Amino acid sequence: MKIVILGAGQVGASVAEALVSEANDITLVDQDAAALGHLANHLDVRTVCGNAALPDVLRQAGIEDADLLVAVAQSDQTNLVACTMARRLFNVPTRIARLRAADELAREGLFSEDNFAVTHAICPEQEVTDYIARLVAFPEALQVLEFAAGQVTLVGVLAIEGGLLVGKPIQAMRDHLPTGVEARIAAIFRGHAPLEPTGKTVLKSGDEVFLLAATRHIRLVLQELRRSLQPVRRIMIAGGGNIGKRVARTLEKGYQVKLIEHTEARAQLIAAQLDNTLVLTGEATDEHLLAEENIDEMDLFLALTNDDEDNIMAASLAKRLGCKRVLALINRRAYADMVQGGPIDIGLSPAQVSIGSLLAHVRHGDVVRVHSLRRGAAEALELVVHGNQETSKVVGRRIDQLPAIKGAHIATIVRRNPEKQVVAREGFLVEDYVSQVVIPHHDTVIEEGDHVVVFCTGKAQIAEVERLFMVSAGYF
Repeated sequence: MKIVILGAGQVGASVAEALVSEANDITLVDQDAAALGHLANHLDVRTVCGNAALPDVLRQAGIEDADLLVAVAQSDQTNLVACTMARRLFNVPTRIARLRAADELAREGLFSEDNFAVTHAICPEQEVTDYIARLVAFPEALQVLEFAAGQVTLVGVLAIEGGLLVGKPIQAMRDHLPTGVEARIAAIFRGHAPLEPTGKTVLKSGDEVFLLAATRHIRLVLQELRRSLQPVRRIMIAGGGNIGKRVARTLEKGYQVKLIEHTEARAQLIAAQLDNTLVLTGEATDEHLLAEENIDEMDLFLALTNDDEDNIMAASLAKRLGCKRVLALINRRAYADMVQGGPIDIGLSPAQVSIGSLLAHVRHGDVVRVHSLRRGAAEALELVVHGNQETSKVVGRRIDQLPAIKGAHIATIVRRNPEKQVVAREGFLVEDYVSQVVIPHHDTVIEEGDHVVVFCTGKAQIAEVERLFMVSAGYF
């Protein structure tokens, strides 16, 4: 594909890095020449320095024959104007925009073809907020990801000494699960290297293990296989920026929340906007302030400022002062890789969290969800199966009959039952189709309409997986 990316910040750089390895023709546009130069030295991309809201700059970037515009500049206005021009002047078929005010704009219908012509809107701050909320609900997890509209959950945990599966082969897992409950170890990382999980793979302490099961079973699976941590009740947040405020607003409904903001005017503003959060003015790296606010009684400390170094320092200090678990928002992925597993329990890269929804619109075939694992080291794709045995390479075939793709494997299938059942919907009993979560085996047959979750341990396998699930021209 020929792709024009507007914005060379963290999100733009992450998108470019993810797509350039898949033989796409990419041009980056930004007004920051130094940022463009840095990316041009590390990635095989063209760069154009200029204002992305100007038609001439877009022409220089090759917008006239582009397949996709990804507008992820810092300014909502720039992204909206660029999408409008891309549609009206250059007829670009797909236009994705990063928008901080996506919720408000969507309600007014401003994304329609007659208005700003945004094909897909993404809000990274809200995606990071939702991601953190899931981590709070699973305090033992390093990652919590959902597939098939929330019917399947993937949880990444650290294998610890004394765990039921440590020192045992994966196939022993079925001995610890109740009848009727199925789960799959979908991926294992030992150090920085992925392992291909088989029934005979023996888990070691320190392995990063990704467990996958139906959402209704995932907590039970975790309880059976790993010592659970105490539920989170008390949370302290460092930073009252866009993400910090969103996270506080989301969590204050079910937890005791304190938020530290270093600017007094900003602290007063967000205190007026939050209902049940104690907002403090001060520095999150102030040892005396943390001690006064009983950091040693906190279950979770979230360092969510805009400064990586401050987040690392604040989270490390909170851990040293007795906080049970700490998370630091870290934009530079090298920092996140370096600090996680030391004093900081989770180093969270916001660009890697938010990139999944964007990549789902870029992938070939009917890809409905993409999740990055371990800050982009691997990917999990949810694909919808279309076609029949004549037009599809997978429909009607057993898994062991599919072409082998080294480093990629099918982890689960979500399949709609052919007959309606009586189910509860918003307090009423109605007849509706119900999906079932299938943990597949070698003889499982793939059917049309299945949602298939595929794990890829590297970028090289993604294009092969997409080609495997695409239908032939005869399908249309």
